Amino acid sequence: MTLLKNNTLYQTLNEYLFVWLLWVLAFIATSIVGLIIYFLISESLPFFLNNGISLLFSDATWNPTEGHYNLAPMLVGSLCIMVGAVFLAAPLGIISAIFCHYYSPPLISKFYRKMIQLLAGIPSVVFGFWGLVELVPIMREIQSPGVGLLTGIVVVALMILPTMALTVDASFSSIPKEYTNGAMALALSRATTIRKVIVPATSSAIFTGIILSAGRAIGETMAVVMVCGNIVQFPQSIFRPVRTLTANIALEMAYAMGDHRNVLFVTGLILTGVIVLLILAAEALNKGKLYA
Repeated sequence: MTLLKNNTLYQTLNEYLFVWLLWVLAFIATSIVGLIIYFLISESLPFFLNNGISLLFSDATWNPTEGHYNLAPMLVGSLCIMVGAVFLAAPLGIISAIFCHYYSPPLISKFYRKMIQLLAGIPSVVFGFWGLVELVPIMREIQSPGVGLLTGIVVVALMILPTMALTVDASFSSIPKEYTNGAMALALSRATTIRKVIVPATSSAIFTGIILSAGRAIGETMAVVMVCGNIVQFPQSIFRPVRTLTANIALEMAYAMGDHRNVLFVTGLILTGVIVLLILAAEALNKGKLYA
């Protein structure tokens, strides 16, 4: 009896310590996020107090040396690359995961997963270098100058494809066997089972993959610096050069001073706000699925 009580006390103490460890780690993670946001706001506030927020989108152009700070072209360029990359990567990721999980032989599926995992680990600068050396000349043959919005979309789509594919593949693996067994009992075809049972059952995970992919796409820096041309202008064509918000920070932070430096922190705050909006959109979609 004493031994049983000691074991119970030991398990209770371990659980108590484990719960406190989880609370501490959660507090640390939340504090880091809070400190990052506080840092961005504190560094951005002087610009807002001196100039207001409307200047960022109503100013004539982006020319910090003359006091012009229009971020609108770069915000539009960032959103275009994000939307275009997700538009390309999401269907490819979903279709490849469906093929890997339900159609391909086990050997091919195993090889596919290894290749996707390898693709996920390749540094972004390698994607940018490949795009600069191989993809830009191809785009130049189609329409000069080669560097531009479409090139950036293709490169970023390749970068976020593993995130999309692996998320969907993992969600397919978590589907209970009862779902597929029930579909087989109803004599549903494989394609009908995927369309009517598997995809609806994993829709929340698919949306999560899209949100994660969009977050990485809008936050990508080095690859878009190398293949997008870095000209501050609204994208009048998918072949025209653009500059993104992240590329603007990377290119100008080293020498920025005064309002120029503060605006770059405002840029970081805008990017953080976009990520927050993406997360809220995912939560809203998931709740809609839950209560539908």
